[in-house]
Amino acid sequence: MNTIDTSQLLTQLRAAAAVARGTPAENPAATSRVSFSSLLQDSIGQVNAMQQEASQMKSAVSMGDTSVSLADTMIMTNKAGLGFQAMVQTRNKLVEAYQEIMRMQV
Repeated sequence: MNTIDTSQLLTQLRAAAAVARGTPAENPAATSRVSFSSLLQDSIGQVNAMQQEASQMKSAVSMGDTSVSLADTMIMTNKAGLGFQAMVQTRNKLVEAYQEIMRMQV
């Protein structure tokens, strides 16, 4: 399962905030350029992978597979649910930001 590298994400967010303030990033060599769309697409892919894994684990438990524990299945299901909720909230914030931009007068 892929996980989001929080340190890299935090570094990118700090660099973006520095650019927004008009000051140079603290360490430009440490920040790699990753587009927002690719970061969002990777996050969606990770959430999808978690949901598929949880679904497979649920199927295995319901078929009586003893190699998959019920506790692990429940944990993975909750992780997938939280990931999905986070993506929905991200989508809502993006739509809200888009609507706010569209209301701006030029």
